[in-house]
Amino acid sequence: MINRKLVRPNLAEMKERFSTTRPQQPGVEAPPAEQGGAREPNRRRQVPPENTSAEAFYYVKQMTNRTPMVVVLDNGDQLRGHIEWYDRNCIKVNRDGTPNLLVYKHAIRYMYKQEEETPAV
Repeated sequence: MINRKLVRPNLAEMKERFSTTRPQQPGVEAPPAEQGGAREPNRRRQVPPENTSAEAFYYVKQMTNRTPMVVVLDNGDQLRGHIEWYDRNCIKVNRDGTPNLLVYKHAIRYMYKQEEETPAV
């Protein structure tokens, strides 16, 4: 049986080998990235995720509990019912005694639980 050893390069050696620093020429200023900036010039900023799942978590919680909700639309109309279904663009509000509605999310100003509603004085 042969005894094989895993050879790993030293981190300091790798930094020296792949560093992009060039010697300074007299009379030429260094670009801002080389003047001690925290960012690396070739590193791109990460794109934020399209969906954080917070919205999905909220909708699923309200759907499973069948929480009575009030949905206020951009024009001021209020829809009362519980959320039966949702997707990326719309929600379905199931209402008692009136037709169910499929509402586009961009038409919703805000929504809240019906139990949080304060009585009119």
